[in-house]
Order: sequence, then structure tokens, then C-alpha cells
Amino acid sequence: MSFKKNILKSIAAVAALMAANAGFAADDKLIDSVYGEYAKGVKVQMVRAGVTSNWDKAWFVSNGTQLSGYWDASIGGWDGKSYRNVPGQHQKLWDLGFTPVFRFENTNKLGFYAEGGIGVHMLSKLYDNDDNRLSTHFQFGDHIGVGYIFNNKWEVAAKIQHFSNGGYKKPNSGVNYMNVKVAYHF
Repeated sequence: MSFKKNILKSIAAVAALMAANAGFAADDKLIDSVYGEYAKGVKVQMVRAGVTSNWDKAWFVSNGTQLSGYWDASIGGWDGKSYRNVPGQHQKLWDLGFTPVFRFENTNKLGFYAEGGIGVHMLSKLYDNDDNRLSTHFQFGDHIGVGYIFNNKWEVAAKIQHFSNGGYKKPNSGVNYMNVKVAYHF
């Protein structure tokens, strides 16, 4: 079975287990939503599953909008298509991430939103794909995105994400992704 199919099955299993657990629907819930993402970069792709926890804070409330945010915890699998700059040679690695995310949204938390976040990620291997190399396992992951939350608790989003160690060790060419996200809110 392919790497992508294994990851997609894992994401589906985690989402199904969380959705089936009635405890996540309680008022004092720790986890507010689960999500899956597919991301594509230059000669690399990623699938990711995660959970979020709202801050339950609102700033700059005005005209039905607010600035709020959430904590995001995720696990992702990367599949590089040109390991050590050899076309067709694959590099597979895992990514654990934790990100605080600010979101500009409607006060009812439905409809369109814009967000941005900068978090920390730990890679299982040093990334060496195509002409891009990351010399550390620890990476910063920042993103900006837009999305829409429907009345039925489903969410869709598009994000641009960048991974880099912030230049504290070379080489550090960075890795960029275009992400598509689907989430379900409890």
C-alpha cells in the first residue's frame, strides 16, 4: 500500500475516533475540531491530521467581526520526490507540530475568515529534497490562509505554509506548501 494511502487511512481513523467520542461535544471540551490537510510543494507533498482548541478570547470586536484564535496540534507525513536531488528517489519523513493561530472572523464563528500562525515543528529526519535542504530537525512553520465555516460545522480552507529554522543553522533553504484543509467542528 502506498505512503499516501496509509496516511489518508490514518487521518480518517483519527477523525472517526474523535467524532465518535461524545466527550468532545461537551461544553468543557478541550478539542474543538479535527482536520485533515493535503499540501503540495516543489517535488514534495504532505498529508496532515490535527486537532484544534479555541482560545475563547475575542479582541477588536466590531461590526460583527473579531480577532480570536486557537491552538493547533498536528502530525503530518512528507513525501519528497527528489531525495538528495535524484529525480524519482523518495524521502519520507514525519512532522509533529504545535501552532498558535490568530483568526479574523465573524463573532458567530461562521462564514469567511482569514488567519495566520507561527508555530514549532519537529521533523523525523533532516529534509534533503530537490535543491532544498533543512539542516535541523526543529523547524518553524508559519502560514496564512483563508477559509469558510458552514452552518453544518464543516470548514474548508486554503493556506500557504513555509517551513524554516529561522536561519540559525545552514543550509536552510526552506520548504513552501500550498495547503487545502477540511475540518469538522464539535
